[in-house]
Amino acid sequence: MTLQIGNAAPRFELLDHAGEGVSLDDYTGRWLVLYFYPKDDTPGCTTEAIDFTAALSSFAELGAEILGVSPDSPEKHQTFIAKHALGVRLACDPEHGMLSAYGAWGTKKNYGKEYQGVIRSTVLIDPTGHVAHHWRSVKVKGHVDAVLEKLRRLAA
Repeated sequence: MTLQIGNAAPRFELLDHAGEGVSLDDYTGRWLVLYFYPKDDTPGCTTEAIDFTAALSSFAELGAEILGVSPDSPEKHQTFIAKHALGVRLACDPEHGMLSAYGAWGTKKNYGKEYQGVIRSTVLIDPTGHVAHHWRSVKVKGHVDAVLEKLRRLAA
C-alpha cells in the first residue's frame, strides 16, 4: 500500500500498552505522528522511542501527539516503557492490519534472506485526518528532528 499525501489516513482501532482502545478518531483536531517500528527493546527501536519521548513537549507545543505501533503485546510495551522511562503511547498490531494499511508491513531483506516484517516508517497526519507526510524506510539517527522540522513547517 502506498500512502498519498492529501488522502484520508487509513482508519484504525487497536489496543495500546494499557490495554485501552486507540483509534484515528481519538486524534481529530490534532496532528498525529504515527511511527512504526519492528520490536520493543531492540537497539534502533529503543533509540527511536527515547528520541520521541525527549521531544514530546516540542511536539505538544505544535498540537501534535505521538503514537508508536509495533506487533508487540500490551505486556511487552509496558515492560519496554518502564525499562526506558518512555513517555510515548504505544499501540499493538499483532495481526499487521494497520501496519499493512500504512505501508509499514512488507518484504524485508537481511543477510540475503527475504522475510515479512515491519518497515520502520513514520506518517504525519494533519488535524483533519489526512496524510501530510510519509517517511519510508526510516533511519533512526536524526529522524525525530526531521519529523519535528516538517511539522513546524506544515503547522505554521
